Amino acid sequence: MDLMLMTALKFLRLMLAGAACCVLTAHATSISFTLTDDRGRVVVIDKAPQRVISLLPSLGEIVCELKACDLLVGVDRYSNWPERVRSLPKLGGLDDTQLEALVKLKPDLVLLARSSRVTQRLESLGIKVVALEPQSQEDMHRVIQHIAGALHLPNAKERADRLWQSIQQKLDTAAARVPKLAKGARIYFEAGSGYFAAGEASYIGETLKRLGLVNVVTPAMGSFPQVNPEFVVKANPQIIFMGERAATDLKTRPGWQRIEAIQQHKICSFSPDQSDIVVRSGPRMPEAADLMVACLKRLYPE
Repeated sequence: MDLMLMTALKFLRLMLAGAACCVLTAHATSISFTLTDDRGRVVVIDKAPQRVISLLPSLGEIVCELKACDLLVGVDRYSNWPERVRSLPKLGGLDDTQLEALVKLKPDLVLLARSSRVTQRLESLGIKVVALEPQSQEDMHRVIQHIAGALHLPNAKERADRLWQSIQQKLDTAAARVPKLAKGARIYFEAGSGYFAAGEASYIGETLKRLGLVNVVTPAMGSFPQVNPEFVVKANPQIIFMGERAATDLKTRPGWQRIEAIQQHKICSFSPDQSDIVVRSGPRMPEAADLMVACLKRLYPE
């Protein structure tokens, strides 16, 4: 009788353990992550993606800084950091994404810009799409959190917050190194050809403000407005930031010889590799700030 009782109790324990296991497994697989992307679409990601494609350099950089670079199986043609992404399949740009090559990679999540032209086509093929295109630092914080959650990373919120705090601390360190003579200087930042400027409301403008500089492109003008060349002449910036290729024709721009920055040779120009760092809304913002500060130190030696 005792033997039968012991056998029954052992069987009961096994049954309970199995039931508990099943409950835990069911609970784990039922956890999903929901976000509202930059199209205003609610996206539900039921399980951790195993094959991720990024079609915007800054989004891929965030994935890698969250220590999830191994999930990437393809990127856009402009992605070049960190080193690991250089060997991944390149799938074109915003307007010419190679759809067939992308589909062959069998992604279960594609991260792309809000302005990407392939979004609807990918969704029609049943591929999960998240559109994220940060314009400000607050946007960037949100995007980091969304990506960490979408990837179902362990302790996603804490991991995202740690990355964001690290970025902020490094920006503070860069700001402390700005020469005193540069503080309060009026600046113009040309972010792209055609007189597209980085306004104070942009992530670039917010970094410049943090460094103690005064942007001639006000928040009311937008994040990246196309400005009239005459506006820049009238604003008369004391420092100009731009790519080194654009900087070669500054003196030939009508009326720009009157600008104080040009008269005083206060030009911060960036190489193509440096420009990739400076203009991207990704986790390398502190490096962008360091490049700006390095130039300011050359312009205002102490």
